[in-house]
Amino acid sequence: MFLAIDIGNTNLVIGVFADGRIIKKWRLATRRDSTRDEYSILLRAVFRDAGIDPKTVTSGAICSVVPILTPKIEGILSSDFNFEPLVVKPGIKTGLVILYEPPQEVGADRIVNSIAGFKLFGGPLIIVDFGTATTFDVVSSKGEYIGGVISPGPVVSAEALSVRASKLPKIDLQKPKSIIGRNTIDAMRSGFYYGHPGACDRIIEKIFEELGEKPSVIATGGLAETVVSESIHISKVLPDLTLEGLRILFEMNQ
Repeated sequence: MFLAIDIGNTNLVIGVFADGRIIKKWRLATRRDSTRDEYSILLRAVFRDAGIDPKTVTSGAICSVVPILTPKIEGILSSDFNFEPLVVKPGIKTGLVILYEPPQEVGADRIVNSIAGFKLFGGPLIIVDFGTATTFDVVSSKGEYIGGVISPGPVVSAEALSVRASKLPKIDLQKPKSIIGRNTIDAMRSGFYYGHPGACDRIIEKIFEELGEKPSVIATGGLAETVVSESIHISKVLPDLTLEGLRILFEMNQ
């Protein structure tokens, strides 16, 4: 079996593959101050609860935007799972021509998403990842990573508003009863539930204008299914795109 781990700013997403498909997935909170031993215990616990013997996992890959956690997780896979994982970093084979300047500044998760998206759908393509940040990555029909857009994610925006405006509470991002809120919480929910997809659609439209064509648009990330229901331009949601990209990237580098 194959193990894919996406270490994000908010969540650590883990997927176990058998015969090329995900058979189990976990989404854990990212805790930068957790020790290697704590993560080792946690990983072994989730495997045990799922009835999966860690010894049956023989290979894996990691992408990370949290540098302090990367060596901890890499070390756990080496010592507890007995294999050396592929870590996504500059210099590995991606199959993409990276036009970003400088190329090494592109987040590992963005490259992995672009690899998976291009493999599955070809190009031109826009991948929107709804996480701590909302990122837009553009891949050409030739497999060129052209660049993208980074904007605050909806949860970060909501938290910032409650921190900076003392009378506004923290909220969840569920759909409000109507667009016109009749209380503060529903008014805030309307702003985020409808405002974020509207902002995303405007960014996508500006990318269309600059490219002079309308690429396919797909979405991924923990908040994708919540946001995309109100989007005009996003056609597909693939929650496991990053994990699939790690599997594809591993196979490319064998």
